[in-house]
Amino acid sequence: MLIGKSWTIPSPKINLVAGMGDMLASNQANATLSTYSLGSCVAIVVYDPVVKAGGILHAMLPDSSMNPEKAKTKPFMFLDTGLPALFHAVYALGAIKSRLKVKLAGGAHVVNGDQFFRIGERNVEAALSILNRNRVKLDAQDTGGFDVRTLRLDLASGGLTMEVTGKGARPL
Repeated sequence: MLIGKSWTIPSPKINLVAGMGDMLASNQANATLSTYSLGSCVAIVVYDPVVKAGGILHAMLPDSSMNPEKAKTKPFMFLDTGLPALFHAVYALGAIKSRLKVKLAGGAHVVNGDQFFRIGERNVEAALSILNRNRVKLDAQDTGGFDVRTLRLDLASGGLTMEVTGKGARPL
């Protein structure tokens, strides 16, 4: 028993994972938002350093017009429906557009036959187009190529780490 001293027990770190076609937003300082295995999919990560709120979208396809019914039940699968939902989710946590740090990763050429469909390239183009239309500038981008990427956003610091299999991790 301690007398005359106070201490706090630190909250354990938690890892929240956005799977394929999923989105997460949080303002829990002890949380890390992660998404794994970004191949031709893209992830958009947003973070407001003042309120320490952030979000991550792992989108699989550029445009919901190819399957409007699926977009109703799985809006995060598509960039045109998932990206607005991501921004609205972090705004609901107190984030302000002018303070947001926005980063984009993924869009690799990894699927057989992708040269014809160009899914990774089309995902990057769609993300950039939506962001540009809404006057949102990117703070960092790592897209294309052949690498599969994993992202981790630390909500306490706003640090975003990108890991590439066989190449290690680095800040993005």
